Amino acid sequence: MTAPEPRRPRVICHMLASLDGRILTDGWPLSGEGRRQYELVHEGYDSNAWLCGRVTMEQHFAQGVRSDDEIAREHHGPPREDFRAPGEHQSFAFAADAGGRLAWDTNDIGGDHVVAVLSERVSDEYLAFLRERGVSYLLAGAREVDLPLALEKIGRQFGVRTLMLEGGGRINGGMLSAGLIDEVSLLLAPVADGRMGTPALFDLDAGHDTRYRLALESVERRADDVLWLRYRVETKTA
Repeated sequence: MTAPEPRRPRVICHMLASLDGRILTDGWPLSGEGRRQYELVHEGYDSNAWLCGRVTMEQHFAQGVRSDDEIAREHHGPPREDFRAPGEHQSFAFAADAGGRLAWDTNDIGGDHVVAVLSERVSDEYLAFLRERGVSYLLAGAREVDLPLALEKIGRQFGVRTLMLEGGGRINGGMLSAGLIDEVSLLLAPVADGRMGTPALFDLDAGHDTRYRLALESVERRADDVLWLRYRVETKTA
């Protein structure tokens, strides 16, 4: 019998952005009801998992960060096993953290089980730290997170079929560049931000000149003049 084909989750990039594509919402002249549309739309998707990058997790969810000395202690030995913490976990918060920078005091974010997505370079000490706190982890990639491999593991080991990508511009850009986003769910706020140097919806490093054609699926006007735009990711054009 042949082994089943690996199946990655369907990935929906779900974000709130200004008219000029910026995603840092602090100070925006937007009502509480307008801001609440983000969570309301999220809840409407049939998903039990979401993914953010290290910066977003550090700013909003993790309980701290490790020192540079701790991060510098890298693993150079044989491959190690992934770890799924004991217990019945029904929903998941995945944190892409290649270097193992995030320090967790809990394995739970609002009822979602925390899973660290790491590179192979993180130390045995850090993996032990995560296990002690009941934080699950996946190892994918030598020095940076191998996104296709990580998604395959997320689907295979945690049974995730629809993943909400709700990260910063860099993780969103990396997923787009790798061809791993199936849908963009964009809540467009009636705000002109204008702050130069702040993260955009998709940020790519120099040399990653990737463009995708998106097909508009639907438009819906919601509270406080927020527009909900749904796009299907179609064709890579460059």
